[in-house]
Amino acid sequence: MKIASRNFALPFGLAGALLSALLPGAAGAADAYPSRPLTIVVGYSAGGATDILTRLVAQGLSKELGQSVIVENKAGANSNIGAEYVARSKTDGYTLYVGTIANTINRALYKNLSYDFVKDFKPIGMMAMISNVLVVNSKSPIKSVAQYIDYAKAHPGKLTCASSGVGSSIHMSCELFKIRTGTDILHVPYRGSGPAKADLIGGQVDSMFDNLPSSLSHIKSGELRALATTTAKRTEALPDVPTFAEAGVKDFVVHSWFGLAAPSGTPDEIVHTLNTALNKVLQSTSIKQAYEKNGFSAPEQPNSSTQFSDFIQSEIATWADVVKKSNIKVQ
Repeated sequence: MKIASRNFALPFGLAGALLSALLPGAAGAADAYPSRPLTIVVGYSAGGATDILTRLVAQGLSKELGQSVIVENKAGANSNIGAEYVARSKTDGYTLYVGTIANTINRALYKNLSYDFVKDFKPIGMMAMISNVLVVNSKSPIKSVAQYIDYAKAHPGKLTCASSGVGSSIHMSCELFKIRTGTDILHVPYRGSGPAKADLIGGQVDSMFDNLPSSLSHIKSGELRALATTTAKRTEALPDVPTFAEAGVKDFVVHSWFGLAAPSGTPDEIVHTLNTALNKVLQSTSIKQAYEKNGFSAPEQPNSSTQFSDFIQSEIATWADVVKKSNIKVQ
């Protein structure tokens, strides 16, 4: 018995779809990154320096990438909650994280972190740096860094230094200052820089190594007196305020910094796309003006993923040494 042979012809549209699915790169061409909105996670509450900066950059990234860029705040545990969330996210480039100096400090400070800032993240690029500034109440008799040191040495353990919390850059600036100057200053942690600054203005604490954008308006209004900035060069926002090097404290440079990172395993081509877009944003006139107004400094160009990675490693080494020498314990 003969079995009749049959020719099956697929409809043209279906045949084309199957061919596209089989051809390498065809799906990628149809779904070029990014094809939907991105989310940038900030490990702090809204209104702080990290949040303000991220929203400025997100607006620029949205224009460069042609997609909405949403800023999501996941505050808590000195930014560890937000970092862990992103570290466990998909590696498709749609969930990103704003890493800060706190993440490099936390690596040494916390013994049981559920993520590794080096292994679980792929750096994209630096977003900005800011100076910290040593401020006292404008009614304080202390008018210079030299007087601050003299008072601390004459009253060991009595001079108070407020911070936004244990392990923050504000706290660690104070600890590094103590190491460099051989002083005994009492650290007073708060739940955020806002309440710390309120008590400094109110006279309940003596000093604070605050993030510059946070204190800038209070310095200009005369409520706080700036003694020195923690950067290597004077900041444009406070051109009349000396650096600590100029004030006689050597080897004391602290930059609070902010950078964009993706979960480890994110494809290199996506990281390159994001790095290119970020650098275009940073060179735009609107961002330069916003940075100047808020006391941020743009990173030097070129600003590559590799350079940001090297910087992170150097920061980890610096703060691990400070944590060890300060014998800081986290409850």
